Amino acid sequence: MTSPLRLLLIVWIAALSFYAQATAAAPAKGVQRHPHIEAELVPMSRWITPGSTAIVAIRQKIAPGWHTYWRNPGDSGGPTEAVWSLPDGFKADGFVWPRPERKALMGLMSYVYSGQVYLPVAIEVPAGLKAGSIQPISAEVLFLVCSDEMCIPVEMTLAADLEVGAGAAPLDPVHGASIEAVVTGAPRAAAIEARAALVDGRVVISAAGGPLSNLSPRQAYFFPYDQSVLDHAAAQKAELGPQGLTFSVVPGRATKAGLSERVSGIIATDVGAWEVTATAGQPIAGTTGKGLLSTEVSVSDVSGTGFLKAALFAFLGGLILNLMPCVFPVLAMKAAALTRSAHDPEGLRKDGMAFAAGVLLTFAVLAGILIGLRALGQGIGWGFQLQSPAVVAALALLMLAVAMNLSGVFHFGGRLQQLGQMGGQPSGVAGAFLTGVLAVVVAAPCTAPFMAVAIGAALLLDWPMALGIFLMLGAGLALPYVLISFSPRLLRGLPRPGRWMERLRNLLALPMYGTALWLGWVFARQTGNALLWLGVSAALLALGLWLYGRVQGGDARRGSRPGFGLGLGLVAVAFAGAAMIAMRTPVLAQGSGTHSALPSQPWSPQAVSQALAEGRPVVVNFTADWCVTCKINERTALSSDTTTRAFEEAGVVYLVGDWTRSDPAITAELQRHGRSGVPLYLVYRAGRSEPEILPQILTEGVVIKAVKQASRP
Repeated sequence: MTSPLRLLLIVWIAALSFYAQATAAAPAKGVQRHPHIEAELVPMSRWITPGSTAIVAIRQKIAPGWHTYWRNPGDSGGPTEAVWSLPDGFKADGFVWPRPERKALMGLMSYVYSGQVYLPVAIEVPAGLKAGSIQPISAEVLFLVCSDEMCIPVEMTLAADLEVGAGAAPLDPVHGASIEAVVTGAPRAAAIEARAALVDGRVVISAAGGPLSNLSPRQAYFFPYDQSVLDHAAAQKAELGPQGLTFSVVPGRATKAGLSERVSGIIATDVGAWEVTATAGQPIAGTTGKGLLSTEVSVSDVSGTGFLKAALFAFLGGLILNLMPCVFPVLAMKAAALTRSAHDPEGLRKDGMAFAAGVLLTFAVLAGILIGLRALGQGIGWGFQLQSPAVVAALALLMLAVAMNLSGVFHFGGRLQQLGQMGGQPSGVAGAFLTGVLAVVVAAPCTAPFMAVAIGAALLLDWPMALGIFLMLGAGLALPYVLISFSPRLLRGLPRPGRWMERLRNLLALPMYGTALWLGWVFARQTGNALLWLGVSAALLALGLWLYGRVQGGDARRGSRPGFGLGLGLVAVAFAGAAMIAMRTPVLAQGSGTHSALPSQPWSPQAVSQALAEGRPVVVNFTADWCVTCKINERTALSSDTTTRAFEEAGVVYLVGDWTRSDPAITAELQRHGRSGVPLYLVYRAGRSEPEILPQILTEGVVIKAVKQASRP
């Protein structure tokens, strides 16, 4: 028999379930809140009149330091979108977009809104509605809310009840005046004639007539509607004439090959703003000659605060780089060095400073190469050296040599250190310095959080600031080791030097052997059958180092001293042979490198456009075989049965951009999204031209959630 308490519990649970279903079925009215934005649907007038047009608006109150986007977001971001649910006979128009703000950051220009903003919408109201009735409306709204560091897509269901009344309605006492000001002040079409032409490699837009005649503004700017017609980040030149204005702007990626028939946008000045559509044709007379106008914002300004932010991100990225998978092999070398000097404070400090010097010098060299190639117009990014089979082959042999050193086959640098009186330790300062060099070289495949923004900014800055950012990245990578080297107390728990250290060194050789094998696999993906010759080089190297080690150990008789020279000769031949093989071997065709457990197609802008035109969501994976983080993400988050089912159910088109070998198109796409290296994961929603950028460390849940959101109508 059911007890009264159990019966009460059942009734209570049923009531809660009913309440949850009821609240889920009905859109919530009033203000909807998110940590970075609150929004609501508000009317301009106190009631609506049958057979007229009503104005409602989506009110956004954006948190300080965050922003949403205009209809053309500029170099990054995405506009606010709404899907309306209206009673029968009602019809919603598009947004009335207020004039946006310009936000320059890290060499990019975006068109944004901050603080409080209203996006009004005109709604046709059918005739025959009964006065006093209530008409519920709602909208599924997608906001892309961004700060300088990240973007968060926020979806809200906004709802309101519109009361039907008779006759003209007064303004809503709370929001009516603000909405009316946006509607009346928004840029509108006027009797303006406009032309656009390519002149000396720049887009020249001239506009004359109507309100522009005899205009006397001090500032002017042209906001294009199309995202790819103009280079948003390039400085605009505005000139005044007696009949109008002329703008000279750097063309965008879609305009460099030729100007389209029309260029639409708004001319914004300090005395008004107007919507124009410029047709192809020669500049209009009377739109120049009265002097230049201010364009108000220096779009290329990334000095000062921008540089400090980039430097801070670089430092944080360097710290996090110590935790990235590609640096794990070098951690083995660090651990060996720490245990060797744990009870020698002076030696530990020397090792720490030498390691930091190796890290910083190598970052400076990489920065110099990157900046120099960028100045020559080359499209490159972080990790570019591993796109060269010769470099990969050399690194594979170097890792093999390091592993054999840790295994005790030979000792590095003993003779050189005796000559230079650098100390009695087998590795000493020289070993610590080279460990720092290797840490940077091996870390190059990784792009830690915060690094993407920092390196992307560095490649756009003047060379002194760019070099400073790379050095801050190195400082972050080296800092933990340096702190430990100056804090011997942290290592006093280790036992005194003994045979355990040699066993630990031998154990730590295993990650280095694994790294050599991995680099050999990358080399095979790049060159195919040349792996056989890399194996021959590795065998010669191993034999040479073994002979060298026997001489070091004193095992050989005096008559066999030539074994020392023979060993070094074999080492040189091994490296030279690997380099010659790599440089002379044809690189495999692009697209044969990375394979995914999910059915995939090669990435291209055309493939993205075609899939979106078919109404299908798109997931793009920019990856490389030498990117350890990419491989881990692909095995854990992109290869599970659950992810595969989610992709199939959503009809996802999965595209893979393989950057194992240099590809200018992929490099340009990475830079367009503010990245200088892989991984980069993009999720496109059907009907949207700008994607959501997923985190660099993926989880199955993150991927599936993004796919489900992208598949919603």
